[in-house]
Amino acid sequence: MRYIFICFLFLFSCSQSDDNLSIFKYNEVSGISTLDPVYSKDQATTWVANQLFNGLVQLDSNLCVIPCIAKEWDISDDALEYTFLLRDDVYFHYHETFDNPRKVISSDFQYSFQRLIDEKIASPGAWVLNNVKDFYSINDTIFKIELYKPFPGFLSLLSMKYCSVVPCEIVETVNFNKTPIGTGPFVFQLWKDGVKLVLRRNANYFEKDSINLIPYLDAVSITFIKDKHSAFLKFIQGDLDLISGLDLSYKDDLLTKEGELKRKHVNKIKLYSKSYLNVEYLGFLMHSPLPIDVRMAINHGFDRVKMIKYLRNNIGVPALNGFIPLGMPSFSKDVHAYKYDKEYAIKLLNESKFDLSQEIVIYTTSSYLDLCKFMQSQLAEIGLNLSIEVSPPSTHRQMVSTSRLPFFRASWIADYPDAENYLSLFYSKNLSPKGPNYTHFSDPVYDSLYEYSLSQTNNSERYINYQKMNQIIIDSAIIVPLYYDQALSFVQNNVYSYKINAMNLLDLKRVKKVNSK
Repeated sequence: MRYIFICFLFLFSCSQSDDNLSIFKYNEVSGISTLDPVYSKDQATTWVANQLFNGLVQLDSNLCVIPCIAKEWDISDDALEYTFLLRDDVYFHYHETFDNPRKVISSDFQYSFQRLIDEKIASPGAWVLNNVKDFYSINDTIFKIELYKPFPGFLSLLSMKYCSVVPCEIVETVNFNKTPIGTGPFVFQLWKDGVKLVLRRNANYFEKDSINLIPYLDAVSITFIKDKHSAFLKFIQGDLDLISGLDLSYKDDLLTKEGELKRKHVNKIKLYSKSYLNVEYLGFLMHSPLPIDVRMAINHGFDRVKMIKYLRNNIGVPALNGFIPLGMPSFSKDVHAYKYDKEYAIKLLNESKFDLSQEIVIYTTSSYLDLCKFMQSQLAEIGLNLSIEVSPPSTHRQMVSTSRLPFFRASWIADYPDAENYLSLFYSKNLSPKGPNYTHFSDPVYDSLYEYSLSQTNNSERYINYQKMNQIIIDSAIIVPLYYDQALSFVQNNVYSYKINAMNLLDLKRVKKVNSK
């Protein structure tokens, strides 16, 4: 009864006045279906999981792997064994099942990892441990993982919320999807499906900011308004603290064509922007009849700079350096891709002797129709006859994943900050539908470089290999890179210490909010 009474008091104070509580509010248009971290496959669930749970390691704002529950680790010389030393001051959130504060120990990670790969759980993140041969607890503070083969991005994989630690005694006795218990900076408070989700401050959180305990916020309140423009109006009225991303319904209200905040908003809100590990592109199925000269002509036949300026308000960077996006540590301007060159595109078409009366179909979704129409208009000037076929997102994804489209729009958002995540899309052993090689590209030189890079533990050497593979992708004209995306956050002026990273992961541990008087 005492616990229920405390919850009631907290919710009552949240609903009556924000004057005495620092509550960070944001809206989640897509909704949330679960709070269990093993199902955190999309941004909405990952954002919440990041407030409720922790893993062995985490990423900082520069995407470097740093300690979390593991305070340090050791990697064997052959890069096959990882030994983690855990902190001894991390506790799970309060639950009536616990007689005393429940400390996190090594066997909790053994249970959590076993649960992640349990076929009955059917976690979409089970693949994270595909290369793991074994994992086990040595004692309460030492946890060991053994790999089948070296993988340089393994620590980054462990930072994903799938790998969060959970308490077995709670998971086995409650509906963990709805009532999660973690170790994170915020504690689950209330979830009214489709209306509101409330998290409150974890007063016993183990991390500190300099000498102060974090988090600073008293609570996080998430609403689920489905209409993006309605949510935007709530933000403008000050009822929300954050709008993430840019929607067509309000982009011109917020930003100039140069991508800067409009003057009327400058003293009211802040704009945070950072390169986002997402590449927007068009892919060619290698079994399709389009010859390489035509694919090259398409790449050189439209102006990416103009496209981004007028259709995206300069949000994003024209993809002029291949498939590895800006923001990835191995990105290099030395990889030369395609610049707008109308005369050269015409020359390529003439040399190919391609029948210009032949129709080329771009398959896309409605969200990218404006980009495809821009390309259609510009490529008509070099003589190409493009048509556009629009499908619902689910239908389009299914046809792309089964390699049924000869020329298709796609995007790739990094699961972890290593370029292997992108380059795996063109490895011949990853042909769809079993893998993400939707283009069915196959090249023995590329495969050899890819396999060799997996054994390299030296970052600089591995990055050189990555850049060679990136250049092969461009020289083979497998894709039409459009732009490297940007993560955008619009935040109220009374919110401080907000940071954005290239994974667009919401981290509220150090955020402060000063209530208006």
